[in-house]
Order: sequence, then C-alpha cells, then structure tokens
Amino acid sequence: MNTATDSLLTPANRPPKKTNGGYLFLPKSLARGAFLKWLRRTHAWFGLWGAALGLLFGFTGILMNHRDILKIPIGRMEQKEIQLALPEPHPRDPKAMAAWLGETLAVDTSHAKIRKEPGKTVTWNNQPVQQPASWQINVRNPQKLLSADYWEGNAFVTVKQGDANLLTTLNNLHKGTGMGVGWVLLVDTLAGGLILLALTGTLLWTRLHGNRLAAAGLGLGSMSLAVFFALQAISG
Repeated sequence: MNTATDSLLTPANRPPKKTNGGYLFLPKSLARGAFLKWLRRTHAWFGLWGAALGLLFGFTGILMNHRDILKIPIGRMEQKEIQLALPEPHPRDPKAMAAWLGETLAVDTSHAKIRKEPGKTVTWNNQPVQQPASWQINVRNPQKLLSADYWEGNAFVTVKQGDANLLTTLNNLHKGTGMGVGWVLLVDTLAGGLILLALTGTLLWTRLHGNRLAAAGLGLGSMSLAVFFALQAISG
C-alpha cells in the first residue's frame, strides 16, 4: 500500500541508492558517527596547518626538480672575495677569529662551523716543505654565505662572501641550509602532516567515489610509476 509520501517520490527525485558498501579500509563499526567526524576534522585542520609551508615547498620543489633537465633558473649567489688585515695581537684561536670576523663584518658567527687542520709536511718540487696549520670558518644562512681561510703565520685572512637573491633564499629554506633545530622540527611537522593527509584522504576518498577497483588502480599505478622512474634513474 502506497502512502502519500511514497507517491511524491518519483523516480527522478528519489534519493540514489548507496553502493560499494561504504569506506574501503574501515570496519563498519568505525564507518559512522564520531570517528568519521574526527577523521574529517583532522584532515581539514592538518591541511590548513600545512597550507602556507606547502606553497613554499611546492613552488621551490618544482624549480629544483626541473633545474637540470629543463634548465629552469633557480636564482644566483653573488660572491666576492676580500683579504682582511688581522689586528694586533692576532686572534689566538679559530673561535677568537670567528668572533673578530663577526664584529668586523657585522655577521652573526655564534653558530659558525670551525675546522682546524694541523700543520704537515708536503712535497713541493720534489722537496719536503712544512705546511702551516690552517683554519676554516664557515657561516651560512638562507640569504648569506661567509667562508674564511687562514694560514697560521699570515697577517691577513681570506674571506669569501655571497648574497643570495630571492629565489636562492627560498630554495635554501626548502633545503634547510643554515637553519636551526626549530625550522627542522617545523618542517618535520609538515612532513608528518602530509603522511596523515595521505592516509585520511584515502579513507575519505573511498567513501566519496566508492569504486574500489579504480582506487586500487590509481594508488598502485602512481606507486609503480614512482618506483619505475626511481630505478631507471639509479641504474642509468
């Protein structure tokens, strides 16, 4: 017996029947209610968290990915070399040298990488020559590069400086060049967010589109292509 409501539901406006049995990787006990609400919110909030950094890493990633094959310019570093006369008395060790360079050139050298090589005997024109100890001081951040070389006994130090343009600065941020622990941990949260977005997005996609064969084909196809091109590059 048809009711008044049933008579109003013509074939054109009846709601479509559900197909494919719900979410592909979720048990039926989780495919409803509070868990799905949490899943959608988690996906959305992690997407918002990584949006700004995603733009930076996506843009610079495209530039770096094509810099060899398509010759896309990714910026430049303008470099210059100078020789600085040392004060009297000379800095007594590499740390003192780094501090003096920081004051002289107005550069933060508190996190400089310092290397000291002891003196050694080398052969020059078939004659043994005593080579003095050398100091190398390197300071690098996304925008600037400073490299100082000093041979013990000299009255000067050779300094190379470089200033990056905007594109090079962005690429250095992408690579974490000269960045501290805070930046590294921040980027780690983005990487973790991308993993979580991939997982939650896969679960949500299977409900929206439902074709399990297409889901499996798309996922396995993209992974197969990635493995194929990676192996081709390694073996080539």
